[in-house]
Amino acid sequence: MKFVTLFVFPFAAALASTAPFRGCKQKVKESIHGPPRGWYEHSPAPKHHILELKIALSQPKFPELEQHLWEISDPSHARYGAHLSKQETETLMAPCSKTLDIVSEWLALHGLAEEDVVRSSARDWVTIRVPVSLAEEMLDTTYYVYKHTETGESIIRTTSYSLPDILHDHVDLIQPTTMFTRFKAFKSTLHRNKEVQPAVSCSPGETIAGPAGNAVNASCNSTITLSCLRQLYNAENYATTDKNNNALGITGFAYQYVNNEDLQQFYQAQNPSAYGSNYTLISINGGKNNQSYDAAGDEADLDTQFGFGLTWPTRRTFYTTGGEPPFTPDLATPNDTNEPYTDWLEYVLSQDDVPQTISTSYGDDEQSVPYTYATRVCAGMASLGVRGVSLLFSSGDGGVGDGNPDPATQICKSNDGQNRTKFLPTFPASCPYVTAVGGTTNIPETAAIFSSGGFSNYFTRPAYQEAAVSAYLAKLGTDTYKGLYNSTGRAFPDVAAQSEYFSIIYQGQPQLIDGTSCASPAFAGFVSMLNDARINARKAPLGFLNPFLYSTGYKAL
Repeated sequence: MKFVTLFVFPFAAALASTAPFRGCKQKVKESIHGPPRGWYEHSPAPKHHILELKIALSQPKFPELEQHLWEISDPSHARYGAHLSKQETETLMAPCSKTLDIVSEWLALHGLAEEDVVRSSARDWVTIRVPVSLAEEMLDTTYYVYKHTETGESIIRTTSYSLPDILHDHVDLIQPTTMFTRFKAFKSTLHRNKEVQPAVSCSPGETIAGPAGNAVNASCNSTITLSCLRQLYNAENYATTDKNNNALGITGFAYQYVNNEDLQQFYQAQNPSAYGSNYTLISINGGKNNQSYDAAGDEADLDTQFGFGLTWPTRRTFYTTGGEPPFTPDLATPNDTNEPYTDWLEYVLSQDDVPQTISTSYGDDEQSVPYTYATRVCAGMASLGVRGVSLLFSSGDGGVGDGNPDPATQICKSNDGQNRTKFLPTFPASCPYVTAVGGTTNIPETAAIFSSGGFSNYFTRPAYQEAAVSAYLAKLGTDTYKGLYNSTGRAFPDVAAQSEYFSIIYQGQPQLIDGTSCASPAFAGFVSMLNDARINARKAPLGFLNPFLYSTGYKAL
């Protein structure tokens, strides 16, 4: 009898755990018409290959979180600056208990116990590591190895996956499945001119008028230095401090490493007081920071040299996140973890102490990112904004298209199988909860020819920019570029800053570099200075900038 009891109880429990799924049909959760342009199906995915699947659970309280964000970011609102704590924010990010239970039951049905599951701090993301064979069973799909025609890189993806219909209201998305995007650095040109001399502070002499009528050294029209930016944006004499808990964060993906010798050489040339200072390096998902000159990243060097150089001695953090291709699945590299942006976002949201200003110079065409992924990542941005973090993103370097100047080879086409000619917005710049930074050139400033901008096809226009964008569209006219863009979408960029001829040190040599990758860390540096001043005055940091910028802040730009 005792043996029967011990046997029956686990069996009964197992039957109970499968009860919600009894009779459930698999229903397509997400699908795309085929691999995006440039990718082709190469071979079936090896069944033993390990996938790290990230499962986004529904967030029923997100509308409440969003309302908090609008209120605390609006200078005219009584709650302006009353940012939420990490705990308060996570309460609004969390899934309901029913979601947690039913997803756990589904995982258990496929042999995954709680110890096989990694949950995010807010319990809104679940991460599991499973072989392709099990992922195919769980998602009723078939994975393939896809190769890129130009780069030769390989990834394991599918073009459709399904879930039991009872799970559809509880799961927002599962990746990697249908996502083929490759977040890339936004830098237009690295000028390898060996005649460029190490940058020095602008010397007295010929001057030109800056936007505030202030004198700016005329040399800043051909080479941008820290001194040029401080002159141009009227912060020449402002000194930050490291005593008030203010901090600046710079993100790094795609094997972009900060070369410390380059950074110190840059400090010697452009900010000698910072020479010998260090920064905090945070590794996420195995991210490295290789110090060989060959591994130096021009993007990482640029971002840190100007971001950290402008704000020293403010606390500085560089996030290096692993998991970005190129990746070739084989027996020696059996893991596929190339979804780095969600890894970074999940890590930062889990921290009690987050920099008040963070700059990112990476992104891709919005259409290359699945809608579900874009909206969920964007919600994560809002969750940082409600905690008082200003998120700056480069707007991109392809203008309104792919950045290719040759009409014969331009690919300004939709990737939905219809190949419609259209403008191509970028993501995450198109997210309405971040500040997108475009590029300017020259003094007086004009738009840089490569600077991306446009209208999102995923996100509707937020109220904070309605008046400004409506006025712009009225001037543009309804027939101009008709059908090429979504006139009701979120417009970007929100601001712009210098983006050409930035003088950096790269692999021990002075170089000039262009791109909105220059503009974002530069603008972030000045936002960090403003936060420094506000904190010193016992005020809250600026947090999410856009409602302030569009209502009153633009007057100071």
